[in-house]
Amino acid sequence: MSRRSAGGDQAVSSSSPEGPDDHRPRFTASFEWLPTGLAVPALLGAVLLAYFVVPVAVFLLRMRAVDLVAGLTDPTIRDAIRTSLVTAPVSTTIATVFGVPLAYVLSRGSFRGKRLVEALVLLPLVVPPIVGGVMLLTIVGRYTPIGAAAVALGMPLTGSHAGVVLAQTFVAAPFLVVTARAGFDGVDPRLEEAARTMGYGPLRTIRLVSLPLARNAIAAGIVLTFVRAIGEFGATMMVAYSPRTMPVQIRVSFIARGIDAIVPIALALLAIAVIVVVAVQLLVGTPKQH
Repeated sequence: MSRRSAGGDQAVSSSSPEGPDDHRPRFTASFEWLPTGLAVPALLGAVLLAYFVVPVAVFLLRMRAVDLVAGLTDPTIRDAIRTSLVTAPVSTTIATVFGVPLAYVLSRGSFRGKRLVEALVLLPLVVPPIVGGVMLLTIVGRYTPIGAAAVALGMPLTGSHAGVVLAQTFVAAPFLVVTARAGFDGVDPRLEEAARTMGYGPLRTIRLVSLPLARNAIAAGIVLTFVRAIGEFGATMMVAYSPRTMPVQIRVSFIARGIDAIVPIALALLAIAVIVVVAVQLLVGTPKQH
């Protein structure tokens, strides 16, 4: 059947689902909660995110079959946790004290050999950690001039907490330099010039203008550096197999007793990393969206 419109001969089918009086809900495959154009990138990113989350979730489920209290009270595991908690903050502090100034120089400076310096900063990132450990041994090993002098003074640089710090700093400090430099690159140089016109000296300008504006990037670098340091295995194993850090102890326990033996210490390592990330976020905050 059909009906005539008031103006003439056009007919509208009364059974058409597209009629003017049809208010039935229609399904639309749209992502209204995403900005336009982000649906496909979000789908692809979700695949990678799932790859990150699923192993963590399965690992946490395995906790139910393991006696965590007994594991964490094991003296060897407690010693490994204590060693990591002592050395990783020291390594991170060293990287911050020396890395932030280097990042600022690379961001603001223009000098001959700058490209070489940038490449040297990235070198520990591209060298396998175990190879980095071998390189360190050629400098601080017991039979090298520096290593022998340290042993003579009663402060060996291998097989000690100092060796752990050296290994962690070597592999982790570049994360701080790279991230902090990105933060300084994002600071408008005109703001620093304005501070200079107000009578601020170079160091005061950096302290009151540059550092506060780049603080989020620096904080991110500190987090990355700490997490990398506390999770370092290859270089640490070469330079200071003992005292054992958490990653080294995880390897030893896995070889000796299997995967269930490493669940308590691996959980402790994960918990420490999460606590540090959350603490820095609360203290520094996240970058604001403009």
